[in-house]
Amino acid sequence: MKMNDKKTFLPRHIRLMPVALLACGCTQSDIVGEWTQPVPGMEDMTQGFALEQGGTASSINMATLQYEKWERQGDLLILSGKSIGNVQTLDFSDTMRIDLLTDTELTLTKGNLTLEYTRQ
Repeated sequence: MKMNDKKTFLPRHIRLMPVALLACGCTQSDIVGEWTQPVPGMEDMTQGFALEQGGTASSINMATLQYEKWERQGDLLILSGKSIGNVQTLDFSDTMRIDLLTDTELTLTKGNLTLEYTRQ
């Protein structure tokens, strides 16, 4: 590149940064909000969770899975709460990888399970 070129020169790693962010599904979107998905077998109903500022979480249309708190660690989302059964109630904590986060979409993966949500 000649010194008298009028184009702005940016180092290659800075020019490729937006491409890398899109490729990994990483954005600066805020994860706080209500996230739902169709109930399997009952697509006219939705279920999911609400993530509030300060780490409080709650379930949406899930009586036996009561979310209480959430935490984000890099590309991981940790949801904790109580699983309510007929005989006993158990504390749980689920750690899922955030594969995609936009203003309207959230895709989480845990092992072979992929969960897709939309923001309400």
